[in-house]
Amino acid sequence: MTHAQLETLLQRLTDLLAEALRAEPLDLRVGHKVADELVAAHIASAEALGRTVEVIQLRLVRDLDLVSDDIEDRMARLLGAVATGYARALRDRTLDEQESIRRAAMTARAEAEQALRASEARFRHQATHDPLTDLPNRTLFAERLAAAVDGPSGSGRRVGLCFLDLDRFKRVNDSFGHQIGDRALVAAARRLRRAVEPHLVARLGGDAFVVLVERSTGTGDVVAVAEAALAALSEPVVVDGHDVTVTASVGIVERRVAGTSPDDLMRAAGSTLHWAKSAGGAGWALYDAERDGREQARQELSAAIPTGLERGEFFLDYQPLTSLHDGSLLGVEALVRWRHPRLGVLRPDSFIGLAEETGLIVQLGGWVLAEACREAVGWTSTSGQPPYVSVNLAVRQVRRPGLVQEVRALLRRTGLPPNRLQLEITESMMMTTSEEPVRALRALADLGIRIAIDDFGTGYSNLAYLRDLPVTELKVAGEFVRGLRAPEARADERILASLVSLAHALDLTVTAEGVETGGQAERLRAIGCDAGQGWHFGRPAPPDHILARIR
Repeated sequence: MTHAQLETLLQRLTDLLAEALRAEPLDLRVGHKVADELVAAHIASAEALGRTVEVIQLRLVRDLDLVSDDIEDRMARLLGAVATGYARALRDRTLDEQESIRRAAMTARAEAEQALRASEARFRHQATHDPLTDLPNRTLFAERLAAAVDGPSGSGRRVGLCFLDLDRFKRVNDSFGHQIGDRALVAAARRLRRAVEPHLVARLGGDAFVVLVERSTGTGDVVAVAEAALAALSEPVVVDGHDVTVTASVGIVERRVAGTSPDDLMRAAGSTLHWAKSAGGAGWALYDAERDGREQARQELSAAIPTGLERGEFFLDYQPLTSLHDGSLLGVEALVRWRHPRLGVLRPDSFIGLAEETGLIVQLGGWVLAEACREAVGWTSTSGQPPYVSVNLAVRQVRRPGLVQEVRALLRRTGLPPNRLQLEITESMMMTTSEEPVRALRALADLGIRIAIDDFGTGYSNLAYLRDLPVTELKVAGEFVRGLRAPEARADERILASLVSLAHALDLTVTAEGVETGGQAERLRAIGCDAGQGWHFGRPAPPDHILARIR
C-alpha cells in the first residue's frame, strides 16, 4: 500500500486501542482485532510487533493523558491481547498459506495429469487419424486390414478393397488455392464416409482414400460400395461460393482371405486403380490377375534393360535395303535384339515400347547407334560403294540437346564416313511445331548424314511439308505394299505411284517396306520405286552374313 494508505490504517487502529483503554469495561477483543488487521496488512514481522508494543506502551498513555489507578493493568492486558492475537493471526495465516500451497500443488498435479491424458489422447487424433479429414489414417487402416486378413480363414471368408483417388484434384488447388482445396477434400471425405457406412474408409494421404469391406460375400458387394462412393462424390461441393466438382477413379480387388496378404491386396488395388485412371477416370476397374501378371512381367523386363546393356545381352541384326533397278545392296537397317538369359531372344516389339515409356530408349538407342557404326565401318567392298547403315532414332533421342555433338563424335571415333550413316525418324516427329528437332536434323544433314522418314503414309502424309525439311529418303509403310500381292489391287498401286512421283519431284528417293514376293517387287519397280526392304530381299541377319554378301 502507499504511504498515505499505511498512515490511514495505523491511525484507525490507534484510535481503536485508545477507545478500548477509555472504555468500561475493557474489551480485549479490540486487541485481537488490531492484531488481525496488522497481520492481514502484511505488517507481520517480529520487529513490527515489538514496535507496536513500544508505541502503545510509551506513547499512547502519554498522548492521551490518561490517569487512572488501574491504567497500567489495563495497558498490560490490552498489550497481551494484541500479542496473543498477533501470534494467533500469524499461525492462522501460516496454516492458510500451507493449505493454499497444498491445494495449489494438488490442483497443479491434477491439471498436469489431465494435460498428460489429453496429450496422450491427442497423440493417439494424430497416430491413427488424419488431422485434416478426421478419417482413419494409413496406420489404423493397416491394422484393420491385417486383422481382417490374419483372422480365421475358415468358411471361405473373403475381403475386398476399393482404392479411390480423386481425378485431377491438383487442378482444384491450382484454380482456387490450397485452402479451398483442403475444404473441398474435407467435404469429399465426409460424403465418402456417409456413403460407405458401416465400412471403414481411410485417407492414405493427398487425395487417395481406401475402403475396407471386411466380410465380403463376393465381387458384387465391393462393386456396390465403389458405385456408392462414386455417386456420393459426383455432386459439386460449394466452398466459399465456388462450385468445386470432383470425380474419382476406383480400383477394386476382392478375394478369399486364405492365400493373400495385406501387401498383396494393396499392390493389386493400386494396379487396378491405375487401370481405372488410364481408362479416363470417373469410374471403377476390377482386378484382373492375367492383366496384372502381364504388366508385372513388362515392368520386370523394363527394369532389366540397363543390366542387359551392361552384360552385353543386346545385339544387332541387319536387313538389306536393295535397289529395285539392278538388285544391288544399297544399305542395311540395324535391328536390335535382346538375348535374354531367361526368355531367350526377344524381338524389338517386346521391349522398345517399354524403353520409350521409361526413357531408357535414350541409353538403348545410343548403344544401337554406336554398335551399328562400329560394325559398319568394317564393311568394305572390292567393287562399288559399300552399303550405308540405317538406324532408327526415337523421339527422345532427337529432342536431346546434344544429339549432333554425340553423332559427330561417334563418326570421328569409329571412322565411318557420314554418307554411310542413315538416321530414320517417324513421320509424326517431323511434323512437330518445335524448331529444335528440325534444327538438329538440319545440322546432321549438313554433315552429310542421310535422313529418312520411316513408315511414311501412316501419319500426316504431308509431302508439301517435307519440302522444307532435311530429308533424303521416304520409306513407305508396308501397309501400302501389302496390297500389291493381289493382281487386281489397283488402288494401292495408284497410291504408291502417286507417292513415288511426288517424292521424286521433291528430289527424294523411295524405299518400300514389307516386300515379301517377287510380284510385289516387280510392280514397285514398274512404278519407279527406288529400293525395297523385306523378306523377298533377305531376312534380318547377323553382321557376318552382310559382310559375306558384300564380298
